[in-house]
Amino acid sequence: MADKKIGEYYAPPPKMGKWEGFKKFLWNSETSQCLGRTGSSWAKILLFYIIFYAALTGFFAAIFTVFYQTLDNEKPKWMLDNGLIGSNPGLGFRPMPPEANVESTLVWYESSKQDNYKYWVDETARFLKSYQDLEKQNQVNCSFDSPPQDGKVCGIDVQSFAPCTFENNFGYHVARPCIFLKLNKVIRNIWDIYSIEDLPISGNGFQIYNWVPEIYNDSKTLPAEMPEELKQHIKEKQSLRPNEASISIINTNLHVYNGIFVQTNVVWVSCEGENPADVENIKARDYYPRMGFPRYYFPFKNIQGYIPPIVAVQFTVETGVLINIECKAWARNINHDRSERRGSVHFELMVD
Repeated sequence: MADKKIGEYYAPPPKMGKWEGFKKFLWNSETSQCLGRTGSSWAKILLFYIIFYAALTGFFAAIFTVFYQTLDNEKPKWMLDNGLIGSNPGLGFRPMPPEANVESTLVWYESSKQDNYKYWVDETARFLKSYQDLEKQNQVNCSFDSPPQDGKVCGIDVQSFAPCTFENNFGYHVARPCIFLKLNKVIRNIWDIYSIEDLPISGNGFQIYNWVPEIYNDSKTLPAEMPEELKQHIKEKQSLRPNEASISIINTNLHVYNGIFVQTNVVWVSCEGENPADVENIKARDYYPRMGFPRYYFPFKNIQGYIPPIVAVQFTVETGVLINIECKAWARNINHDRSERRGSVHFELMVD
């Protein structure tokens, strides 16, 4: 009886070679199956995945629609201490070493060989040209007595950095190189938070949107760790505009101190040798057009045409010696941390 049932209900499949078996798998004319499934089976699977991915796409579209409603194209959602960037800006410098030495901060050249220092001249010129090529929309000429009005931003005249100009090879041919400093760029929107571009409106880090510097403009309240040279400079600038007058002006765009405009409304900058030997090997340093970033460039409000201020520092150094230099930005709300390079920047300079 068992043998009869086996013969009635089961028949072994015909023996086929590998190629014949594969062709039958692709298309079985006896059962009308393609790849082991009938047309109706494939239609059901296709319909299922169409509905599944359509629902998935709709879900994520709804999520992103709600998310984008919370963002502003003009400013980041989280600012100052509430954001990832924080409220402590840093410094950047130009020119940077070649891309082959991307982690290097060494500016090294021979002043007697044009082909040797040409890279540094060209790199600095390219950096300044990017400033000149930017749109001048909403830019106005600013001064301490004439800060920008609402909706306007301050421009930059590259000739104000003289003698740190292309015509003078930025001082590289006479062993007096010019290094340009800038506060790191403010992000334009939250999507740029991890992008780093080699543009003057960018940098090696980020500034803070809507950051307002608290200026050291009184020589009597300067921090003890501030270099004596800078302290003396602030005292001299303060003496040029003594606080003798008193006027009644209430305007957040006007930078007033004790009732009058003063030339000490500056985010100050100092450059010093890091070690005693480095200090001795720096013979002189000059700042152009001034020893810091004017207050009227701040805060950044994402107004079209804004460009961050820069300062040129021309060094006269001992040749044939590697010099470690640290530059710092000074304001009451800028903290310095050498290990994390907060509020400062480090580079090495060597002129042969």
